[in-house]
Amino acid sequence: MGTENDYLFDIMGVLFPIMFFGILGLFVFGLLSSIFQWKRNNKQPRLKVPAKVVTKRMKMRGGESHSTSYFTTFEVESGDRMELEVEGGYYGQLVEGDEGMLSFQGTRFLEFNR
Repeated sequence: MGTENDYLFDIMGVLFPIMFFGILGLFVFGLLSSIFQWKRNNKQPRLKVPAKVVTKRMKMRGGESHSTSYFTTFEVESGDRMELEVEGGYYGQLVEGDEGMLSFQGTRFLEFNR
């Protein structure tokens, strides 16, 4: 019976550090990706183009602290579509089919005026 417990202890001694560093690596990767995206957006010009609201969606995250992200897909005159994350206040005001001027910088939503 003692050797079986030793075997399980040895497995956990290997698996725990692998899981710990794997989760830590994912966290660091996500943080670095966000920083690089922020820098890329800052280097892009601010554009203001005619656009139409095509669709909207929400992404809810559970866990201890609940959070919701809001996304809107815009279609520009060329027919290209882009999905941008918008603040909740803008999300509530936008309606599918709305037409107006979209301001954005890279993948960063700035504003939409009807």
